[in-house]
Amino acid sequence: MLRVENITTYYGASQALFGMSLEANEGEVVTLMGRNGMGKTTTVRSIIGFSPAKTGRITFDGQRTEGWPAYRVAQAGIGLVPEGRQIFPNLSVHENLLATAANRRGVGNAWTLERVYELFPRLAERRNHMGNQISGGEQQMLAIGRALATNPKLLILDEATEGLAPLVQEEIWRVLKMLKSDGQSILVIDKDVEVLMELADRHYFVQNGRVEWSGTTEDLHSQPEVIETFLGI
Repeated sequence: MLRVENITTYYGASQALFGMSLEANEGEVVTLMGRNGMGKTTTVRSIIGFSPAKTGRITFDGQRTEGWPAYRVAQAGIGLVPEGRQIFPNLSVHENLLATAANRRGVGNAWTLERVYELFPRLAERRNHMGNQISGGEQQMLAIGRALATNPKLLILDEATEGLAPLVQEEIWRVLKMLKSDGQSILVIDKDVEVLMELADRHYFVQNGRVEWSGTTEDLHSQPEVIETFLGI
């Protein structure tokens, strides 16, 4: 579904990605892990179109997308839950969801606003609260709900549970496991390796702007030194 091939990305004259490559197949959950500053968010920004790749190839659902504006990438079927959530603070919870709601592909059992409220009852309770009036955990639920309301083929979560209370983290992981069981394709960045190994099918470890190790969960279980090498302090 998604194929990133040997991309390089720059911020001005500073190079951030040095031949990044990864794949995410339909119905698969894939992780992108690594220490801070190694290129994970830049990879996401390149996929979405916020920080266009200078060289290399990005293919989504059979279409070359590098160079596309972000809105066109979103319309093609990629839903983003960005780092820091970035919900609209001066819109209500309901308006945040309404702003992105679409079913361009005409999928059955589509994600409607009411279905999002069923998934996250706390959002239903706060549907008339402004975005800046709800907690960080509720904002993350809203960011996920907002992405799901686009009915994406691929859902990308950048720092899925960072800075959230343990109970909220559990809720987010519960939702992601449910989405996986429904066949949702997911690319997720997070630091909770144990949960990611339960959730994901395959893993990419990033260092200095490129993938240095990739494999299945079974591979990672058999090579525990990989975690220490790329995540240890």
